[in-house]
Order: sequence, then C-alpha cells, then structure tokens
Amino acid sequence: MAIRTGEQYLDSIKIRNKAEIYVMGKEVRDVTTHPFLKPSVMAFKATFDAAWEEDTKELARTWSPFINEEVNRFNHIHRSPEDLAAKVKLLRKLSHKTGACFQRCVGWDALNTLWIMTNIMAQKGKKEYKDRFVEYLSYVQKRDLALAGAMTDAKGVRTLKPHQQPNKNAYVRIEEVTKDGIYVSGAKANITGVAATEEIVVLPTRAMGPEDKDYAIAFSIPTDTEGIKIIVGRQLNDARRLEGGDIDALPYFYNHEGLVIFDHVFVPMDRVFLMGEYEFTSQLVEVFSAYHRQGYGGCKAGLGDVIIGASMNLAKQLGVEKASHVQEKLTEMIFLTETMYSAGIAASLNAVKVCDNCWWVNPMHANVTKHLVARFPAQISQLSIDIAGGIIGTAPSEWDLKNPKLREYIAKYLQGVEGYTAEDRLRMVRLLENVSLGVAFQIESVHGAGSPAAQRIMFSRLYDLNYAEEVAKRLAGKKTDLQWKPKAEPWRESETEKLVKS
Repeated sequence: MAIRTGEQYLDSIKIRNKAEIYVMGKEVRDVTTHPFLKPSVMAFKATFDAAWEEDTKELARTWSPFINEEVNRFNHIHRSPEDLAAKVKLLRKLSHKTGACFQRCVGWDALNTLWIMTNIMAQKGKKEYKDRFVEYLSYVQKRDLALAGAMTDAKGVRTLKPHQQPNKNAYVRIEEVTKDGIYVSGAKANITGVAATEEIVVLPTRAMGPEDKDYAIAFSIPTDTEGIKIIVGRQLNDARRLEGGDIDALPYFYNHEGLVIFDHVFVPMDRVFLMGEYEFTSQLVEVFSAYHRQGYGGCKAGLGDVIIGASMNLAKQLGVEKASHVQEKLTEMIFLTETMYSAGIAASLNAVKVCDNCWWVNPMHANVTKHLVARFPAQISQLSIDIAGGIIGTAPSEWDLKNPKLREYIAKYLQGVEGYTAEDRLRMVRLLENVSLGVAFQIESVHGAGSPAAQRIMFSRLYDLNYAEEVAKRLAGKKTDLQWKPKAEPWRESETEKLVKS
C-alpha cells in the first residue's frame, strides 16, 4: 500500500480517539465531514489523487530506494536536482486543481530536513538518530501517510531565548526522559493542515545554546495521540463554510492552520531524532527553511495562474479584455508569477549535495524565491482587483441570487457581455476573492517559511560583500588582495556546508 488513493486517505482520518480537535470552541470528531474542515481535507486529498490521475501521476509518483517501491512524491527523499525541480512543478500543477494550499509540503520538507541532519549527525558520531529516522521513513512511505510539519513555536517574548522565557512552555521542551522515551510539553503555532494529518513531525524553530538543550528536540508522533489538542485558527470569511451553498463558501478546497498543544505527551524513543544536541539546531533550521522557501515558487505561482485566469475571464465578461490597460495588467501578473516560479526552479537545479544521496536546495536561490513570494502576491492581487472592479468586495450573496424575489434583478444588473450570466460573474468574483485575498496567497506568502526579514538576514550571510568589493577594486585599477574563487557567484558557504566540511 505504498501509494494510497484519496478515498483510502479519507477513511484513515475519520476517527480520532485520543487527540482533541476544536473549531470555534467546539470539539470535532470527524474532520472529513465537518463543514469548516472538509475543504481542507479535500485539498489534502488532492495530493493522494494526483498519484492516480493521468495528468499528474508522472510528477506525483517516484521510486524509493528505502522500500524499493514507488511512493507518493510527498513522502519522497530528494535524490537529485531534477527531483527538486519536480517538486516545484508538482506544487504548481496541484494549485491549479485546488486553488488553495494543499498543506502536505511542510511534512515533506521536514522529512528531507531530517534525512540530511541525521546523516550529518551520523558522521559526527550520532548514528542512532539516522537509524531511527530510516526506520521511520520506511514506515511512512509504506503506508503513504499524511504528515504535518511542526516548526513554529508559540515563542512568548521574542527577545528572550527559550530557557529565559517566563512561560517555560513557550517553546516545546522535554519535561522528562525515561528509558522508553520522553515526555514533552509546549505548543506549535500556525501548523498547516494539522487536523487533517496522520503524523506530526516536530522540529526546533531556532538556533539554540547549551542552556536551551531541553528545547533542542525533533521527533514524530501520530496526530491521534493522548495529550494532543488542536485549536483550528480562524481565516478570512471562514464562517461562509458553515452556510452551505456552492458559490460564496467555495466548499471544495481550502486550507487551515492550527495551534497544536502538547500536554505532557509521551514520545517513544524510536521516534526521537534529536534530543539535546543544540549545536545542530542552527543548521537544521537553515536546511528546513531553505527547502520550504524553494517550494513556494511552485504553489504560489500556481495560485497566480488561477488569479490570472479569473481576471481574464472577468475582463471578458465585462467586454474589456482587449483594452490596452487590461492587457498590460495581465502581462505584469504573468511576469510576477513566472519570476517566482523561475526562482524556485533555479533553487532546485542549482542544488547542493551535502552528503551521499543528500540533495539540498541552493540556499541563496531558495531565499530569493521566498522573498519574491513575500512581495509579488500582493501586487498580483492588486492588479486582479483593478481588473475585477469593486464588486470583488461588495457582490451580493449567493442567497440573494437564489431568492426568487431578487434573482431577476441580479440577473439583469450583474450581467455584462451577452453569453455570460450574473451567476457566471458571481462565481468568478467569489473565486477571485477567496484565492487572491485568502490566507494562502496573501498572509502565508509573507509569513510562511519565515518573514521577509529572515530572508534578508540570509542574503547578508550568504553574499560576500568583501569579495565583490575586491573584484570592483581590481577592475578600477586599485590595489587588492583578491583571491579568485572557483564559483561564479560571490557567495559564502552556508552554515550547513561548513558543518559538513568540518
């Protein structure tokens, strides 16, 4: 059962006996039928369906040497730069099918991060972590499990380190160590898709020092574990999902995030992949963040395609699709979308091999990708709103359209070009509203995988300004101590590359 169908996935998450999941203050038992969570579940399901659908299965399936079977790419360990490029392409393609974040990428990036880090730790004498991880990876791949990646902690006071926090559980920490495992407490915040998953892979969220060793932990547990509480967060216009209907709510695909509380949760020792080794946390965060930033070039470009298509259709409905200013806006949206995508592909094909069978994205290009994503979706959305008009924020409701007393008026006054109906316009307006102004394209593009400041820090770490200055001095005919580097780019090695070489 290395590759499951979407229906098999749905059957696996119907019943939760131990974890507590809350939506708007009320506990949810079946996430597959609850109207608030069902769109998120359906978006997750699309990642399983992709392995069986003719137009996506070549991208969504790949061979795993760990179990000698085909696996769903979302549980795959990248084996080459081409593998990394296939990831970006798959994410763009799936965005066309969901119009939403499909939420499985964070767990995928967590797997690949742990593969690299446990290999590095094995080289440094910590072989038990790699052995445990390979066993866990085989378990995940054979069952084609849906994973949540949990990195972001509650963090408390941002200027204080984990061990300095007034609330000792502001970061997930080890409370107790036994011969069989560890007990952990704390919380992970804004965890994408977590209520729809089967396993949670927990990683540290920042570099740590010796005083923080109780917080330097990485592990995995089933989502349905005693002591796990998931509080699903609110989103823009989310109550529409509870109204029923099929226009305003867009009830087919959406995403969710949750606050995950660990209340003295037991983790078996064979599920622990880092325990107190604070000296590896900086590189672990660097590896994960670069992986996750690279992927944004695919999924956000795919959502950009949806917005471009919706904008074009609305322009046609209004009869302005050939107007020069509309064509200029659409061209700019294409440029912005393809720039994000190009950076993600560059981060993939210029990948870094950090150990045997360990392919990591190019860290500079990955950070550039995410920085573009932090900027461009807002510009794309603004252009789409300009084309669509103010109706994107003021349109009558689906229920007005369905009211016999009002339908005739709405049909008359919302129609544009003959051949398109008021319902056609309302459906496209709602799609554009939900995608362009939703969490996945606007807020997540800024803060997901790290805020813009985090990428700018990486630019300054990776770009060697002194080397660039010496190059300029040489060309200007000034005295210089320039020592030519073999690389074309004036970049320093990342912390991870330094660790591998040390």
